[in-house]
Amino acid sequence: MASARRCTTMATNKLIMFVVMLVVLQRVRSDDSPCDFPAIFNLGDSYSDTGAFPALFPAVQPPYGRTFFGMPAGRQSDGRLTIDFMAQSLGLRYLNAYLDSLGSNFTQGANFASAAGTIRRVNGSLWTSGYSPISLDVQIWQFQQFINRSQFVYNNIGGVYREILPKPEHLVSKALYTFDIGANDLAMGYLDNMTTEQVEAYVPDLMERLASAIQTVYDLGGRYFWVHNTGTLGCLPYALAYRPDLATEKDSAGCSVALNAGPRFFNARLKETVARLRVALPEAAFTYVDVYTAMYRLMSEAKKIGFGDPLRVCCGYGGGEYNFDKDIGCGVKVEVNGTVMEGKSCEDPSRSVSWDGVHLTEAAYKFIFDQIVEGALSDPPVPLRRACQTKGQ
Repeated sequence: MASARRCTTMATNKLIMFVVMLVVLQRVRSDDSPCDFPAIFNLGDSYSDTGAFPALFPAVQPPYGRTFFGMPAGRQSDGRLTIDFMAQSLGLRYLNAYLDSLGSNFTQGANFASAAGTIRRVNGSLWTSGYSPISLDVQIWQFQQFINRSQFVYNNIGGVYREILPKPEHLVSKALYTFDIGANDLAMGYLDNMTTEQVEAYVPDLMERLASAIQTVYDLGGRYFWVHNTGTLGCLPYALAYRPDLATEKDSAGCSVALNAGPRFFNARLKETVARLRVALPEAAFTYVDVYTAMYRLMSEAKKIGFGDPLRVCCGYGGGEYNFDKDIGCGVKVEVNGTVMEGKSCEDPSRSVSWDGVHLTEAAYKFIFDQIVEGALSDPPVPLRRACQTKGQ
């Protein structure tokens, strides 16, 4: 009898251990499996705009787009942006701009970002302010309209629209939502001759507006958020040229200490905001992505990793330290005293970091993507393809 009981107990223990191992293995397989996002919806500014700005305003001209597309493709660069590499790595199409009405395909997401876009609304038109009217709240309205119209058209009209619109079940809850905005809000203050302290004073308002936008997406069903912080404003030739008074003190990379102080302050508040959103929205998965560190690493180590002078503009006219002239931008022709001056591309953009003094080259964006895709600079440190697995972290 005792022997039989021992056998029964051993068999039961083995069964329990077997079940536990199955659960553990299943958990491991689940944690290791990619999220399989069916779509990306992006909100942002020129660092991720794939065509909204030229759909509204004068389109970018050659040599924009020369490296990858062979022609201007709505991007403020010679080729692809970080958002393009992100989509590609997830096996998705490059995102069409929501406002681009010709040849667009939204089956795997849409891009609402606009060059010159801001978190706060701007006063005045593009011509008076220099900034896009497609601020973050407008992008949110466009996203809401996209959801409502695409669901109606897909379900009630069908036909060819089912080939260019996302399936309703992919539209909201399973998609990845990327936010990459805030740089222009900071630049606006600095270019209006504000001090860093004055710029920092309105950052809390920016955080409230950004949190409100994310809350709106969450209320509509969005659950997976990948939030970029802002880059190194003090390492951009146009900022250095516009605020020479703040460019006098430079660090070892040649970047303005003062002009980088605003972005660092913004990023610290953004990280706190994302942390609060994790608590307030426990059903969502948030990843805070430190693009600033990736970009500064690029600037400070450019020559070591195969680039030339990171502050030297590839596409510009003006000579001098940066090859940047605010009146003769990339692709722009200006006649001065009978002589036509033109902002032209350098011979090999892949060796340059700065494309036009404001934006980066495809090679630079690729470097930044490689730095962030596996999660080494993220909080929590999860790869892009597993960004759905950070709920409650």
